[in-house]
Order: sequence, then C-alpha cells, then structure tokens
Amino acid sequence: MSTFVWLIAAAISFTICVPVNACPPSDRAALLAFKAGLHEPNLGIFNSWIGTDCCNKWYGVTCDTTTKRVADINLRGESEDPIFQKAHKTGYMTGSISPAICKLERLSSLIIADWKGISGTIPPCISSLPFLRILDLIGNQISGEIPFNIGNLRRLTVLNLADNKLTGRIPRSLADLSSLKHLDLRNNMISGTIPRNFGKLRMMSRCLLSGNRIYGPIPETISYIYRLSDLDLSLNRLSGPIPDSLGKMSVLGTLNLDGNMFTGKIPATLINSRISILNLSRNAIEGNIPDVFGPRSYFMVMDLSYNKLKGAIPKSISSASFIGHIDLSHNHLCGAIPAAEWFEHLEASSFMYNDCLCGKPLKACS
Repeated sequence: MSTFVWLIAAAISFTICVPVNACPPSDRAALLAFKAGLHEPNLGIFNSWIGTDCCNKWYGVTCDTTTKRVADINLRGESEDPIFQKAHKTGYMTGSISPAICKLERLSSLIIADWKGISGTIPPCISSLPFLRILDLIGNQISGEIPFNIGNLRRLTVLNLADNKLTGRIPRSLADLSSLKHLDLRNNMISGTIPRNFGKLRMMSRCLLSGNRIYGPIPETISYIYRLSDLDLSLNRLSGPIPDSLGKMSVLGTLNLDGNMFTGKIPATLINSRISILNLSRNAIEGNIPDVFGPRSYFMVMDLSYNKLKGAIPKSISSASFIGHIDLSHNHLCGAIPAAEWFEHLEASSFMYNDCLCGKPLKACS
C-alpha cells in the first residue's frame, strides 16, 4: 500500500472513531471545569458526565441539534425526575459556579436551582453570554452582588435569583433587559433604591422583589410597564406615598406592598382597578378608605390591616362585584359595618382592634 493510500485509510478510520456530531472539545472542557467546582454527594447526577460527547446523555445538558454547541444546562435540586424519586430525597449540592461556564458561548438557559448549599458569587462574565435567555439560580447560598453589567443580556427573558444571600443594589443596567418578562429577586439582602429607569422594562409581567432591604419611594416609571400583572414589593423598607398611577395599569392584578413604611392615603384608583389581590397591610397609611367601590371592584383579597386608617367603612363597598377576603383590623375605623353579602362569611377578626366599629360580625351598634 502506498504512503498516500495509507494516509487516506488512516484518516477515514479516525473519522469513523470520533463522532462527527459530538460537542466541541471546548464545550466539554468548560462543563468539566464547571462540574469540578461543585460537589453533589447523594444522587450522582454527574455520573453520566463521561465520554467525549457532552451532547449524549449528560444529565441536565442539552445541545443545539444543528451546531452541537451546549445550549441548556438544567440542574434542579427539587424535581420529579426518576433520579430523585429513586433516592427519596431532594438534592443538596455545595461548591460554587465556575467562571468556566462563560466559555459556553451559545448557552441559552442556565438553571442551577434549589440545591440549598451552592455558595460563592455569580461570575461577572455571565453578562457576556449573548444568547442567554434564562438565568435561574433560585434556592442556593449565593452571595455578592448582581453583576453590574447584567443589562448586556438583551435576550434574557427570565432572571430568577430568589432565596439566596445577594447584597448590594439593583444595578441600573438591569433596566436595559429589554426582553425581560419575569424578575424574581425575593428573599435576599439587596439594598438601595429601585432604579428610576425601571419603567424601561416594558415586556415584564412579573416583578417580585419582596423580602429585601430596598428603601425609598416606588418610582412613577413602574406604571410604564404596561404588561405588568404581578408586583410584589412586600417586606422591604420602602416609604413615601403609593403612586396613583399603579391603579391605572391595564393588567396589574396582584399588588403586594405589605410590611413597608408607606405613608399618605390609599389612592382611589386602587379601588376601581383591575387589581384583585391588594395587600397594603403593616404600613403607616392614613386617612379614610376611598368611598369609590363599584362594579369594577373585584377583590379576591383586600388586606388593609395594621395601618392608621380612620373614619367609617364606606357604604359603597356593598356595590363591589365581589370581595372574597377583607382584613381591616388594627386601624382606627369607627361606625357601623355596612350590610354587604361579602361580610356574612367573615369572622370578627377581620374587623377587630379598631376604635369603634360595630355591627355584624362584631357586637350590635347601640
């Protein structure tokens, strides 16, 4: 056999031995470096991360069918996957997220959720992944700050960093996430104010910031987010008046502002709006309950307890189309509780600890 023929045969043999559709060695190396930074002792979820092809049955890894580049990493510590059911336990993982993850240039989703023990910081280089659409790190022990240039991720639709130990401020660049639909930063130690440019997040439908140390007023610009349906700012240190404009938002259905330091009066716009779950409890809100209830007033929950409200419960409340649960306790309300069908199923606790309320379900008015 001539040398030329032998070389051709060797090349063909090599091509047969190495899978053409395997993931690039650079992606495999990045995944193995990522794995090296983590320790998962109970389930063995990384046991399948063997062989040259990380696109072939590596647990939690999905590749683009065309490019064979790693597109998704989906590792959830609480799952109905058979590997969890067989072990009869939820996942626990320690370690930290290696910056090597940033070498997966075509990464579309990064989900490392509910492992309870992963610590360290969010690698700043994560902001350089141009195709990232989902970043979900909920339920770990991650500390440090949200990367200051997070706004570079223009394709990001989900940012979920809830239930960690994050500190620092909400980066101003976060408002540059023009595709963002779901923002969840609940239960961290984030401080500072809500950025004034927050209203740029026009695509956002859920904004959950509860359980932090955020202070200052609610920016008026939040009302520019016309797709916003769920706004939870509870259990922070927010202050100032509640903007009237929140009640004029076309799809806002849930508004939780409880456990802050809001002052001023309840905007009348909140009573005649699309809001069906309204929680303003445990603030310092004063004045009367607006007497503007009508057919558009539909509340599954209305909690105004633990404020400084005074005067009577407005008679117009009986014209609301529905009120499922109402709590007016711990205020300075006075006078007869209006006869309304919504109140017939409520207990006295919904009206107790006021100055001089009377009538069902409290004692009769004298």
